[in-house]
Amino acid sequence: MLEVKNIQARHGLLQAVRGVSFSVAKGEVLGVIGANGAGKTTLFRAITGVHADMTGSVLLNGEDISALRPAKRVAKGLAMVPEGRRLFPDMSVRENLQVAGEHGRRGDWTLATVLDALPALKPILRSLAGNLSGGQRQAVAIGRALMTNPDFVIMDEVSLGLSPIAIEGLYESLGQLKASGKTGIVVVEQDLRRAMAFSDRIVCMLEGTITLEGASGTLTHDDITNAYFGLEPEAHERSAAHA
Repeated sequence: MLEVKNIQARHGLLQAVRGVSFSVAKGEVLGVIGANGAGKTTLFRAITGVHADMTGSVLLNGEDISALRPAKRVAKGLAMVPEGRRLFPDMSVRENLQVAGEHGRRGDWTLATVLDALPALKPILRSLAGNLSGGQRQAVAIGRALMTNPDFVIMDEVSLGLSPIAIEGLYESLGQLKASGKTGIVVVEQDLRRAMAFSDRIVCMLEGTITLEGASGTLTHDDITNAYFGLEPEAHERSAAHA
């Protein structure tokens, strides 16, 4: 289990994350939603050790990894697909994947199993990462994270900037990853309907705090919309009626 306890993170005088706690079981998919500036990216950079100005604790399979550097957290089984992908543009797709595998853990995720889970990568293995489309780059970034054999992978803004066709293909591959049950997934997604359909549970953030958490099947679209915009149900109903 990945457990996050009372995470608080700052950017100088600005407190971006305010006492966030949640947990994710291996094989579970947690969808995280929230408007721009809600603190999502800062939260997950803190969890993975990239953002150092934070307090609170991160436990992975019962072990406190809060003091570990990012590379050590990867070695313990926590990986991240960052916003913007951040591939090595002058290296081929194969090389991007292999570099991650060489610095990761041993496990079920190999080049062959990653290609089975992300079949769109097979025809572009020799292509330079810098020449790929947005959807292809995102698939490579996900494959690179899997090559480290994580127990949990955090995907930040997974569909940001992608075309509808690319998003469909990406989520088809993610569905195969989810079905494997090998890896817990935390997916940050702007598309509320997509997040509800793909995730087992939903967390909504607003101004650095969690405003809503629950099983996807028990939350309505209005529940999530209210939490997303910080509306009271009555205020939302008045706004909808006025519209």
